[in-house]
Amino acid sequence: MWLPQLDLMRVISAKSQGYSIATQITGPTTVNGLERGSLTVQCVYRSGWETYLKWWCRGAIWYDCKILVKTTGSEQEVKRDRVSIKDNQKNRTFTVTMEDLMKTDADTYWCGIEKTGNDLGVTVQVTIDPAPTPAPTTPTSTTFTAPVTQEETSSSPTLTGHHLDNRHKLLKLSVLLPLIFTILLLLSVATSLLAWRMMKRQQKGTAAPGGPLLCRPDPAAGRNLPAKGYHEAFLCPG
Repeated sequence: MWLPQLDLMRVISAKSQGYSIATQITGPTTVNGLERGSLTVQCVYRSGWETYLKWWCRGAIWYDCKILVKTTGSEQEVKRDRVSIKDNQKNRTFTVTMEDLMKTDADTYWCGIEKTGNDLGVTVQVTIDPAPTPAPTTPTSTTFTAPVTQEETSSSPTLTGHHLDNRHKLLKLSVLLPLIFTILLLLSVATSLLAWRMMKRQQKGTAAPGGPLLCRPDPAAGRNLPAKGYHEAFLCPG
């Protein structure tokens, strides 16, 4: 792909509204892009070239530039690596998009139309600006501590090991004291019941079983009593 002397003479180096002017195709003189960003180049062609193949080429020397992407003669978008091209035949424009830009992408490029003989082309200068460096941010963490008043401090003392040990002893006493009291009460009741039973047995032993006490006359007492009108004296056991 080379441009003969006649075509070179037809390329006008003057600028009009920011575009480089050629005979059948025009494009922007320069395009700026941001590193790690993307840029878009739109080239315009005249009527009659709608179905011709359009391409995007890199390199300052016309006959030695490298075609990066090319249309298929339709309006279907074609993408290769980070570069894509799409032809709009109704508006007679084709658009080139470069993505994920790097500093090394800065160079001279060409918008071109492939045809029999010599291709048509116009140069586009692409510059890449460095991406802004974000200011380093130091991560901050916010910790909220609820204020502790003097009242809360005095009414809610910290439980140390000594306090916990005292609480453990008090818990033991609260369980043992009722148990000891219950045992003593049972022993007292049992002792009282045993004493009562012994007293009942003694009372039963002094009385004849099944009836009143039996007494016998006392002969010694009868001797000392008068002959008439006396009562006999009786001796009763116990």
